[in-house]
Amino acid sequence: MDRISINESQLGIVDGMIDWVRVVDKNNTVLYANKKMREELGEIVGKKCYEVFCTNKNCEYCISKVTIEDGSILKKEASVSGKTYTIISSPIKDKSGETVYSVEVFRDITTEKDLSQKINEKNKKMSEDIRFARNMQIRMLPPKGMYNGLSLDYLYESSESLSGDFFDVFEIDEENTGVYICDVVGHGVSASLLTIFVRQSIRTIAKGNINLNKIMKELHKTFLSLNLDYDKYFSVFLGIYNKTTNEFSYVNAGHNSEPILMNKDNEIALLSSKGYPIANIFDDVKYDVNQIILSVEDKLFLYTDGITEATDDRNQQYGIERLIDVIKQDENILNNLKLSLNEYCKIHKDDYAILMLEII
Repeated sequence: MDRISINESQLGIVDGMIDWVRVVDKNNTVLYANKKMREELGEIVGKKCYEVFCTNKNCEYCISKVTIEDGSILKKEASVSGKTYTIISSPIKDKSGETVYSVEVFRDITTEKDLSQKINEKNKKMSEDIRFARNMQIRMLPPKGMYNGLSLDYLYESSESLSGDFFDVFEIDEENTGVYICDVVGHGVSASLLTIFVRQSIRTIAKGNINLNKIMKELHKTFLSLNLDYDKYFSVFLGIYNKTTNEFSYVNAGHNSEPILMNKDNEIALLSSKGYPIANIFDDVKYDVNQIILSVEDKLFLYTDGITEATDDRNQQYGIERLIDVIKQDENILNNLKLSLNEYCKIHKDDYAILMLEII
């Protein structure tokens, strides 16, 4: 290494490094190895760089060769004796500025690599679990079709793999059908688990029970028994339809998206009702029960705020007026709504759901 100048203090710094450091020439001969490399590999000075690792030819991609040829700094990963190293090759120039050697730094990244692989495997497993949970959540949605004189259709989209929006239509008894839509705070796994809780609880509590206040009180009581944090709660609009009397009774537990009723003459009304969401900050709940009489061809729309609060590129909300305008077209309503939403909001940041119930 007579054509370059490396002083003793510089060598002392290199010798004290925990990384391997070596210098090779254009013939792949090792001219220098630091203390750490010599301790672990023995005396390697004078050997071909590839001989040090028990091979009989140069690497297919020799970064040292390229570094000496064009003076570039290169990096690659390589496996050495069962360990994984990041190797960085840098040029060493002589006094005239010509690159004559390559200095290589080997950093052991085996632990990081193993950890990264384990994380990737866990992430893969988690992704598979989330896909399974997503499929289960979708399978728990009520089938589209007829329910005691109600025809059901809907749109259901989640901003993530799992949704905090959910709804259900279910039989209470031969005369009465229950319907609800809920919006769980947040997204992802925790929100989706709460939607499952809501579904199973309401179906169990409402079986043979058409007293809406009692149903809501029991739902609230059951939720309190979970002892969740204060930031876990949900809103729900719950109604019961009687196919004989055509009466629709309903309560609203903090659901800020007022259901829309459109009669056969395309006249619009909002089902206004107020109440607290289901949360553990309330010890007791009581709700006003409202009733309306529905007629054949009336359409009832229950939805979440992911629709009305969807924003465009100017951060303007979609709003209830646009939703009503689409509904009043009264032809391919849900398909038209999906097209309208996707055109208005390119990226949906929130889950959304809307179900359409028509009296048949």
